[in-house]
Amino acid sequence: MFAEILRVHPDEPQPELIDYIASCLRKGDVVALPTDTFYGLAVDPVNLHAVEQIYQIKNRQKNKPLSLLIASLAQAYELARDTDPLLDKLAERFWPGPLTIIVRAGGKLPLRSTANTGNVALRVPDAAIPRAVVERLGLPIAATSANLQGASECTNASCVRDQIGDQIPLIIDGGPTGRSLPTTIVDLTLEEGRWEILREGAVATHEIVMALQRQ
Repeated sequence: MFAEILRVHPDEPQPELIDYIASCLRKGDVVALPTDTFYGLAVDPVNLHAVEQIYQIKNRQKNKPLSLLIASLAQAYELARDTDPLLDKLAERFWPGPLTIIVRAGGKLPLRSTANTGNVALRVPDAAIPRAVVERLGLPIAATSANLQGASECTNASCVRDQIGDQIPLIIDGGPTGRSLPTTIVDLTLEEGRWEILREGAVATHEIVMALQRQ
């Protein structure tokens, strides 16, 4: 088996193609698609067999949760256990964009989808294709970078094909992603009012500090 490559317009995704992608996710397929940083592997987060497939493809440690791509801040509130004013400040400044925010997970997600941590990493990507898929699916999509463990991240569909095209059924070609840095990851699950940057990426630390100091 080798992956089907489906060309989708990066700025105005064709509705019939988004329907097809959503149907593939519903049946448990792993789909590679572009985000605003790198190409990612996406699955339905409540399909635990599909989630397990991502871990196998990536040879990913079982205690490392996947990120969830969402379409709006409202969707983040549906998935978080507690709302946090820091979440509002970061989302207002950086979403859609390359910022992943870790919050306490609510009860809508299976514990396995959080790698049994009870936390969930959320982001609204500045990319039309994944947002359209999320809206059509009616669910967030669980995602991680579409590359083999230890290999470079992919900024185009051909890179995904070369690395893992024999392990997944569908690659969405939305052209180059245009960034060479991963998302910045901020953890908001510490004591109230505290936060920590777990990885500095496309959003610089000083930008996070400035956003959180705003009244």
